[in-house]
Amino acid sequence: MSRTWPLAGSRRGGSQHLVPPGPPRTATPRLLRQLALDRLGLMTTAARYGDAVRLAIGPRTLYFFNHPDHAKHVLADNSANYHKGIGLVQARRALGDGLLTSEGELWREQRKVVQPAFQHKRISQQAGVVIDEAAKLVARLRARAGGAPVDVVHEMTGLTLGVLGRTLLDADLSAHRSIGGAFEAVQDQAMFEMVTQGMVPSWLPLPNQLRFRRARRELERVVGSLVAERAARPVAGDDALSRLIVSVRAEPDARKGRRRLRDELVTLLLAGHETTTSTLGWAFHLLDEHPDAAGRVREEAVRVLGDRTPAFDDLRRLTYTTAVVQETMRLYPPVWILTRVAQGADQVGGYHVPAGSDVMVCPYTLHRHPGLWEGPERFDPGRFDPGRSDAASMPRYAYIPFGAGPRFCVGSHLGTMEAVFVLAMVMRELRLTRAPGHEVVPEPMLSLRIRSGLPMMVRAAGG
Repeated sequence: MSRTWPLAGSRRGGSQHLVPPGPPRTATPRLLRQLALDRLGLMTTAARYGDAVRLAIGPRTLYFFNHPDHAKHVLADNSANYHKGIGLVQARRALGDGLLTSEGELWREQRKVVQPAFQHKRISQQAGVVIDEAAKLVARLRARAGGAPVDVVHEMTGLTLGVLGRTLLDADLSAHRSIGGAFEAVQDQAMFEMVTQGMVPSWLPLPNQLRFRRARRELERVVGSLVAERAARPVAGDDALSRLIVSVRAEPDARKGRRRLRDELVTLLLAGHETTTSTLGWAFHLLDEHPDAAGRVREEAVRVLGDRTPAFDDLRRLTYTTAVVQETMRLYPPVWILTRVAQGADQVGGYHVPAGSDVMVCPYTLHRHPGLWEGPERFDPGRFDPGRSDAASMPRYAYIPFGAGPRFCVGSHLGTMEAVFVLAMVMRELRLTRAPGHEVVPEPMLSLRIRSGLPMMVRAAGG
């Protein structure tokens, strides 16, 4: 279903470079309001102008690209020219220079250190941990069956932190459940600074800034506790925390080494649980909205797993459940937008991008592009059936839930495995339905969250 889009735009003076179309500067107040209150709406509106759009928002001009070839160029082919952009730049106040926000040689060194902890062979050996944490989740939910609504997002946060701690840190994070709330404050502050374009002094005692400071102190405390616990039992391991501790020992400046360890651990804690929590929350919501799909997930879980404890080899047999996870990430990609800053002038699809420009590739709109996807707003896990022709002909960069290029998400395999096993094990035994009167609203922060959680009623699958 791939196609070629016409390149529409204007030319600047005698330049041969196309300038992308976009709203006039008089639209700036409306765009600023959308940036603050309706970021998904802003991106969706921009996509209607075409696959390359110029947005003048206050003192900044944003270049929005919504074509697979454009995504490939920015994220892969010429990725060295594009450093992390708005949103993540502001998040650096809390995350520091961790893997999510660092650049250049520092980023390459960080990636080299943690990559082995995410290798397919090692992650497959951690399937038992994922299954064990999922079984604990099922037991907690079963105990609440027939009672008051359960906030599924809160439960998924506990689950993903449990998996993260045991698989990547060799640590028990159950005593650090405050992490979830702390990262909410971090994301809120990053979005606030993005919307205000850094013009509000950080020292002002505004409620969100005070909350952010408390969150930053809490993250410092958690990281310090994890490092101290590991120091008390200095056994060499192949987990990410062990690798990080070893890597900073070579740092001549001890203070700099501690800061680097802190930055990388905070980033690992955020990225290691937030995206999978988001995916699972949206998956349970979509299955509640589509009973036929929920029935197919339940039927597959019973057929493949029976009543036994799953094993890693079951993952490849849970094909429909995997398709549900993939379709969930198409409609609600956890990393909904990828922002960059052009270090040098460039051309993207023939359009001129000046040096220093803010550049955006938005998986949320790319995954809903009507020129790529048939019925793009429809929930259809079958579109990820390998036997369907549309899946086989889809351009590589039309579907990028984990990003693309050198900065492709290092935890993609672990996150997918976790989501598939959790869905299968929960749906095998339980039915989750949205609490009456609760409206499910997307909240695009650093990840695409569900605003105000997801209260659901729990009952037995046969009930």
